[in-house]
Amino acid sequence: MIATSPRTVPAAASAGHRAWPALLSGPYPAVMGVLNITPDSFSDGGQFIAPERALAQARRMIAEGADIIDIGAESTRPYGGAEPISAEEELKRLQPILSDVVSLGIPVSIDSMKSAVVGWALDAGAAIANDVWGLQRDPDMAVLLAARHCPVVIMHNRDRADAGIDIMQDIAAFFARSLELAANAGILRENIVLDPGIGFGKTPEQSITVLARLDQLGTFGLPLLVGASRKRFISSVSPSEPHQRLGGSIAAHLIAAKGGARIIRTHDVSETVQALRVAAAIWDQA
Repeated sequence: MIATSPRTVPAAASAGHRAWPALLSGPYPAVMGVLNITPDSFSDGGQFIAPERALAQARRMIAEGADIIDIGAESTRPYGGAEPISAEEELKRLQPILSDVVSLGIPVSIDSMKSAVVGWALDAGAAIANDVWGLQRDPDMAVLLAARHCPVVIMHNRDRADAGIDIMQDIAAFFARSLELAANAGILRENIVLDPGIGFGKTPEQSITVLARLDQLGTFGLPLLVGASRKRFISSVSPSEPHQRLGGSIAAHLIAAKGGARIIRTHDVSETVQALRVAAAIWDQA
């Protein structure tokens, strides 16, 4: 049995909650650094599965300007091919590293679609839940997050891409359903961020459409997170492998910032922070 009801709220998580409004109101988007402790993530699978390497990478991203560390122990590979794992296996990967990353002093986000894993991580000091199925895959997720009063990222997803749909309408309908689940469970709107899920259940062309029309999601009145880092749509424009997509990632993230994104999720923290700061300085003079 995996416990998901804490007796106390860890100090690190409480500090992360207090920092949340400031993260969303800066002069440029907050930067969320990706820490995959998986053997099969599409871009960096296996690189940081050893606890000492994961901790070193977290330290590096913080030194480079990350505002949040997003740690995930199950690959969700947006283009399919990932092997599902049990909550027990996910926890086995997280247990040697999560508390050490939390101790580094910036908010930690737990990237998981399983409420048992999210509950354990919040007990251990994680401050933010990042659900790639937007409260719609695990029926216990919304109730758990309402009870914890923690920030939550609700991401749009689909089991498979369908080139024949209007992707913006699909995202809007998905978010409406997720927000209904959140409201019914008692999750405060001030704790919700929406993520359109670039690359997840979308053709490359649809991912590009979402970035071009991101401002339309402002009708929900909630902060937006965009994670376009190293995604395959970049290769559809400029053929490249994931590690060769830095330029395309930055281009997409600057467009997302212009379209209203308040958090950018990236593998390449230093370069992304610099790009966002320079772009913000230029836009301020426009």
